[in-house]
Amino acid sequence: MKRIFVLSSLVAGYFLNAQSIGNSPYGAYGIGDVKYDNTLDINAMGGISTAYVWDFNNSFNFKNPAANTNLELTSLKVEGTNENNYYKSDFNNLKSTKHSTYLSNISIAFPISRKVKFGMGFKPYSSKSYDIVTSQTLADSDVTKVTNFHGEGSINTVQAALSYQISPQFALGLRSNFFFGKLYDIEENAFSGAELISGFSNSYRVKAFNFTLGTTYQKKMANEHKLTVGATYTIGNSGNLKNNYTASTYYYLVGETKAYETIIEEQNNFDKKFLPQEASLGLGYGKDTKWFLGTQVDYKKGESINFLGRPFNYQDSYRYAIGGWYLPNFNNFRSYFSRIIYRYGAYYEKGSIQINGNNIDKYAITAGVTLPFQKSTINRMSSLDLGIEIGKRGTLENNMIRQNFVNLRIGVNFASKWFEKRYYN
Repeated sequence: MKRIFVLSSLVAGYFLNAQSIGNSPYGAYGIGDVKYDNTLDINAMGGISTAYVWDFNNSFNFKNPAANTNLELTSLKVEGTNENNYYKSDFNNLKSTKHSTYLSNISIAFPISRKVKFGMGFKPYSSKSYDIVTSQTLADSDVTKVTNFHGEGSINTVQAALSYQISPQFALGLRSNFFFGKLYDIEENAFSGAELISGFSNSYRVKAFNFTLGTTYQKKMANEHKLTVGATYTIGNSGNLKNNYTASTYYYLVGETKAYETIIEEQNNFDKKFLPQEASLGLGYGKDTKWFLGTQVDYKKGESINFLGRPFNYQDSYRYAIGGWYLPNFNNFRSYFSRIIYRYGAYYEKGSIQINGNNIDKYAITAGVTLPFQKSTINRMSSLDLGIEIGKRGTLENNMIRQNFVNLRIGVNFASKWFEKRYYN
């Protein structure tokens, strides 16, 4: 057991030290670039989670807290993500590349009883990390205007989930989500020949709760086949997003020290509905311990928040996903490749942001493998998980930015009976 804690601490420590959460330039708007709320194995299947009840006993589904019928072991997961983004725009033939590595999930889950399962985890919810400079010569003059856009910060979430098996077929679940963090944006305009800079800054402080309800129904069929239906609904928004907006003029001394700052306008707002209501419906079909194929549709309601002194409106968004897994033969100890779990998937997301009449949509294909530790058995399986996501976001139309991305994920899942009763010393 000591080895498990040491290794998991080293992995978590590496990603925390390297924590630099990258995001799309479209993350400059509102509360930033929202990360997808999933563990590595689910992400590798296109994000299908609503009707996904894992056949084995070593993993917890946080996205649908009801889908944890088979959890019998304590599962400790530590996961990291490496994002590789490639940006292109027809405006001045712009090209740019950004890489980042960060801790994307750390969680623990265990059975309380045969019918009750519990899980708790930490993961980033959204982030900002951008620095953009533009310049233009004003019409009918020799004056050049230089504008600097800068943003930074992140919002994280701590989740606690509980599932209850009402009958062999039907289960309910509840997940609480606590959000906390800070975000900062600033737009600065400077003109040639002018000493003062015009600055418009926006800072957010977040402390809020919401809740996710889940349910699953799984019907066992002939020849070890099964049909699964699942649904989730995220409601509530207890807490607020405190927003401070300031418009001022100033100039810089050495470094980032402002001098002779004059406040022109200042606002303090409290947004109550910045966390959107969400709903998901999923359907899955498979054969026990052999293969599974699922599909789902997600809906997220658009909300409005204050951004740089003006309301910023998110539109309703939808996400369609399909994916699954395949396991050749876990009991074949002569062939390690037969014991590997292969995952696959794809998704399309109608984005919540619209700019210049263009929807910022996103689509990708995903894949991954679960590599069991050499001595793992089907009843006590610890593993190394690997995943990849290749996709595109945005468009080149109207001088917009198109983002191509390749995201790599790695994680470890330690599974053991931590609370097993001992009858012999």
